[in-house]
Amino acid sequence: MSSSTWAALAPLGWDEGRAAELAALDDDALAPGRVARVDRGGGLALTAGGAVPVAAPGLAAGDWLALRDGRVAAVLERRTRIVRRAAGRADAAQVMAANVDVLVAVHALDRPLRVRRLHRALALAWEAGARPVVAIAKADLGPDPEAEAVIGALGAPLLPVSARTGEGIDALAALARPSRTLVLLGESGAGKSSLVNALLGRDELATGGVRRGDAKGRHTTTARHLLPLPGGGAVIDTPGVRELGLWSEGDGGAGVAVTFGDVEELAGGCRFADCTHRSEPGCAVRAAVDEGRLAEDRLASYRDLTRELEALERRGDERARRRHGRAGARMVREAVRMKRRR
Repeated sequence: MSSSTWAALAPLGWDEGRAAELAALDDDALAPGRVARVDRGGGLALTAGGAVPVAAPGLAAGDWLALRDGRVAAVLERRTRIVRRAAGRADAAQVMAANVDVLVAVHALDRPLRVRRLHRALALAWEAGARPVVAIAKADLGPDPEAEAVIGALGAPLLPVSARTGEGIDALAALARPSRTLVLLGESGAGKSSLVNALLGRDELATGGVRRGDAKGRHTTTARHLLPLPGGGAVIDTPGVRELGLWSEGDGGAGVAVTFGDVEELAGGCRFADCTHRSEPGCAVRAAVDEGRLAEDRLASYRDLTRELEALERRGDERARRRHGRAGARMVREAVRMKRRR
């Protein structure tokens, strides 16, 4: 691979491991590229020669590709995947971004704090293997000690930022250097696109205001964009999402376990292994709530997310049983046909 290709793609995360993956495909005609935009009709990939249109099912912003004559020959390994349950679907996953190093959960000070949504964002990050950070956007509106105290107790770094004044922008950019990828996740109107423009030093993405009264945002971002940052690294801007449904890859919800490590640790002291932390005798978690060592709302959020994961696992088991049943029925039909032929 030429030095110019390395120089162009290394700031986006291209490394020796990726080069080895490409070489293992044993095709000298292949060239690397990274998905920079995904729309319903296709997308764009960044290559050493510039942006090229790409089309393949299931692509996600941040994917590394092996391209042959501008066509997708292979998708390289996704080292991390930010996955949520598809909106309005109980049985489908949506990959929001791939090969992300840092998930920045954006909360803006012009709206009420939705701490349970932040719990979900952190769980998505830990589940993916990405580092979570909470950005308090629109910090120029003034400090909110109460919100900062609540967010600070979540166990993730807290970063006040303002696209208007520039506060915290250098610190946010430093999270991406020299070759890491950030993804910004938050509600519509939280200021994600404004933060991206501040990171880029130019107005690359359209921004919009919010409604008076409830601070609801307008959807100015309709596609996922990966953009190279000055000084190295990249940032992925995502459309505002109303739902952050969890999705488990069969590991029992590791992201929730890490997000609520304090509850999990307390649960180890419960008398019963299947304790629901409601009214069972000898519940160490309830004792912590009663003594003020654990917030009731935090326990409620933990219960909500664990119930959601349990429901996912039950649906997954049911789908597996249905597939097994259909496969068995096909085998029976084939056996009957073979018997008739004889």
